Amino acid sequence: MRILPNGDAALLVELPGLDEMLGLYAALAAAPPPGVVDLVPAARTVTLLLDPGADRAAITTAVRAARGRPSGAASAGTIEIPVVYDGEDLHDVAELTGRTPDDVISAHVTTPWRVAFTGFAPGFGYLIGGDLNVPRRRTPRVRVPAGSVALAGEFTGVYPVDSPGGWQLIGRTNAVLWDLDRDPPALLRPGTQVRFVSA
Repeated sequence: MRILPNGDAALLVELPGLDEMLGLYAALAAAPPPGVVDLVPAARTVTLLLDPGADRAAITTAVRAARGRPSGAASAGTIEIPVVYDGEDLHDVAELTGRTPDDVISAHVTTPWRVAFTGFAPGFGYLIGGDLNVPRRRTPRVRVPAGSVALAGEFTGVYPVDSPGGWQLIGRTNAVLWDLDRDPPALLRPGTQVRFVSA
């Protein structure tokens, strides 16, 4: 673990991998050190946003003490997302995983997914929990439609807006992932449990 200054009002904690990040994020979300106003998890880091004048030394000590806590993200509720499984890459994913398309769909809907972290675009959650591990496409698409449900590596996710992307598309949803008129705007936040439902 490395703890680095990140501007005037944040600390960046670098960790060896996703499991260690989830464990630290869970510990800090359950008991944030005094002076920490927000946590931003990523694949191998947690950024701590601080109050002005926060005691960085005390926060650093608290972060190091929290390191040994069990892995797992704080629960942020459960969301059901209906999916039409007709993605352009569904048959490729089946071939890559040695399954039939129906088996891929079954694995996706029966997996208890969880948002590990968010990024890439507002409302894009990186969900973990399944065993549908497939590589990104060799050639990314110039435009992936909003609502596309996709896989890449150990993650699944839903594109919140039209954007370029290199994930394997397996379906689509009409769920709104990012809405500035909603509080909070993001449907998926770190710790959210997600259940995909075949529509």
